[in-house]
Amino acid sequence: MSDPAIPRLPPFAPAELDADQRAVYDAIAGGRRAAGPQAFPLTGPDGELRGPFNAMLLSPPVGGALQAVGAAVRYRSVLDDRGRELAILAVAAHWGSAFERAAHEAVGRTAGLTDEDFAAVRTGTVPPSASTAEAVILRVVGALLAAGEVDDTAYADAVGVVGERGLFELTTLVGYYSTLALQLRVFAGEAGDSR
Repeated sequence: MSDPAIPRLPPFAPAELDADQRAVYDAIAGGRRAAGPQAFPLTGPDGELRGPFNAMLLSPPVGGALQAVGAAVRYRSVLDDRGRELAILAVAAHWGSAFERAAHEAVGRTAGLTDEDFAAVRTGTVPPSASTAEAVILRVVGALLAAGEVDDTAYADAVGVVGERGLFELTTLVGYYSTLALQLRVFAGEAGDSR
């Protein structure tokens, strides 16, 4: 078994990208994600993509589509910032993804989340500061991660607070961030982290 702390996929140097890879790179490094918290940059010192984004350059058609799904989930969703970030952090906690946790705790701070909120989500509990809608979102995310489905009550509760569109976007968010967590494990050498 290989050492899970060592990335298997070396970073792609921006100067060596072909045109298709460059389009994916530009969408990530030059898109709205890049304007996020400066405490968590998406590129390394030589401009290489960090985290799950580097692996997206392996297959520009799939990587481009995947990054577009992520951008839609983050920037064109009806989910509010706090609810969305709590959901992402719950997925990161489930998969033990240190990269996603660090990235979205930085984003979550800009949405008003606190260290107490982060600690609660890491332990699988609803933060005391959570609104009714945020508590429902976290229950739905927990059900999806635990069983891959929601019962009729959870469905009705979610539709009641975020609507059917919001529930669709929430299930997509869970799938997207779970995909990133798995790609981090496979390509970036990220071991599960339960901190």
